[in-house]
Amino acid sequence: MKVNPIVTTKASEPEKVDQYIEHCRHPLVNIIKALRQIILSTDKEIGEEIKWNAPTFFFSGEMRPFNPKEYKRYLIVFNLYRKGCIRLVFPSGAKVNDRYGLLEGDYADGRRLALFHSMKEVESRSQDLQKVIKKWLQLLDK
Repeated sequence: MKVNPIVTTKASEPEKVDQYIEHCRHPLVNIIKALRQIILSTDKEIGEEIKWNAPTFFFSGEMRPFNPKEYKRYLIVFNLYRKGCIRLVFPSGAKVNDRYGLLEGDYADGRRLALFHSMKEVESRSQDLQKVIKKWLQLLDK
């Protein structure tokens, strides 16, 4: 008799992200808040936490077991080091067929970036961002 592998889930920690943003002194905090809402509204199984010292978004639903060092669950990590833009890092962005021109870079580790400099840019690219997220969710090993 073959046993099905155990699936795992991950709990979201929105209260920690709320607290982080409340104390955030980045000049584009309004863009951080808007991008957060767009990401979370894309799918009910997107969770959030503070990881790598920034808001991080992941698939919170059931997945087959995997080595946690592979970070298969992670979708987007905010990079807030630049003051003139918000960089969204997609750790596995190279896997997504981005027909929308949202993702930039050609990093050997497979990550890609999406840059946002203004609310106007957030508003004009929000649908592209959600399409890229949905494509990524389809690629998961659930």
